[in-house]
Amino acid sequence: MSGERVERRLAAILAADVVGYSRLIGFDEEGTLAALKAIRGEVVDPRIAEHKGRIVKTTGDGLLVEFASVVDAVRCAVKVQREMAERNANPLSDRRIDFRIGIHQGDVVVEDGDIFGDGVNIAARLEALAKPGGICTSARVQEDASGKLELAFVDLGEQQLKNIARPVRVYTIRLDTESAKASSSEEQTLPLPYKPSIAVLPFANLSGDPEQEYFADGMVEEIITALSRIRWLFVIARNSSFTYKGRPIDVKEVGRDLGVRYVLEGSVRKAAGRVRITAQLVEAKSGAHLWADRFDGSVEDVFDLQDLVATSVAGVIEPALQAAEIARSVSRPTQDLTAYDIYLRAVATFFPIGKEQVCHALVLLEQAIAIDGHYGPALCWAAICCWQMVTDGWSDEPQAARRRAITLARQALEAASDDPGVLANSTFVLAWLSFDGALENERRGLHR
Repeated sequence: MSGERVERRLAAILAADVVGYSRLIGFDEEGTLAALKAIRGEVVDPRIAEHKGRIVKTTGDGLLVEFASVVDAVRCAVKVQREMAERNANPLSDRRIDFRIGIHQGDVVVEDGDIFGDGVNIAARLEALAKPGGICTSARVQEDASGKLELAFVDLGEQQLKNIARPVRVYTIRLDTESAKASSSEEQTLPLPYKPSIAVLPFANLSGDPEQEYFADGMVEEIITALSRIRWLFVIARNSSFTYKGRPIDVKEVGRDLGVRYVLEGSVRKAAGRVRITAQLVEAKSGAHLWADRFDGSVEDVFDLQDLVATSVAGVIEPALQAAEIARSVSRPTQDLTAYDIYLRAVATFFPIGKEQVCHALVLLEQAIAIDGHYGPALCWAAICCWQMVTDGWSDEPQAARRRAITLARQALEAASDDPGVLANSTFVLAWLSFDGALENERRGLHR
């Protein structure tokens, strides 16, 4: 039995992310990154410091912050959201930036400056429930802050949060300012892009086995990838559409939040070697159902089923779809079912990000790569894992991990440079760890 003592402490955890981040990046990458950097420097970071918070980690558009006091955490969140509402009241462009914030108080495990545990997971799930410009808290936060702050908490009732055993009573904080009201109005929604746009929401897992959740999520990711290869479609990235996982869905709200014309939702059932996918396409603005279908096949047919869903959806959106674009959308990164299944498990293991999760995901990805050495997505995710271990100081041999990350990223680009996800992730790793080739890959991605 190990003699190491695990450090635990009670903390108020604040989780925040940018609404429709991938959508904003798709419109104007440089402008969005510059605006977000300015907001961090002028609004977010100063308020965190003012209220004695500690930034635990940042994940692109996301932020995890620890506070010793619930009151400080809530005050910080309210100030940030009110200042953002004022900042957005007279925006200089139509690509406003809004945050969602979730706050929970709970016991956390501390390791190498990072924090883990249900307390962190609940805060992240609460953030996903919050509306753009809004704040969601748990009952524990509401109880501690009530009476100490002149704020109105609205009871949203008990919510079943993903991977949390017991329901959590959720509250939202009412921000009664004119600018805050403007922040949630339909008039401030993201504009539709110049080409057909779609968000693929997480499919329901109807297998009766929670362990198959990774398979349902993987099916959706593959459908997103297939649709992304159709050049005339604007497809919202997985990170943005999966913020709706485990939440009651209002497709009109999804359309407004993400700035898309169409929403695809459905379910996956896997049992006894058979797979059934049901899908329906909805026009976000009107809520009208445009198409629905069911796809049945054996597990060995899973790639064909994914392609059928993607091309059927594309055909409904644009009946004049060219045959060449259909062919492009159905090219597969691997034909090996074992490698594919291991890859899906690895991606599911990666989140929420932590040392143990990343190490386990890397072991699985190396297994997938050993089966299929030209599996682009597996190669680029393995590169991301190595990068994470280098940047977070989790590797015992950081230089070797750095070299491995660069090698994997380059192999991924050689294997699947036409895959937008592979291109983005691999270029990200190279940009951090090696500038060689990163700029050229970025230019290729922007012109896809």
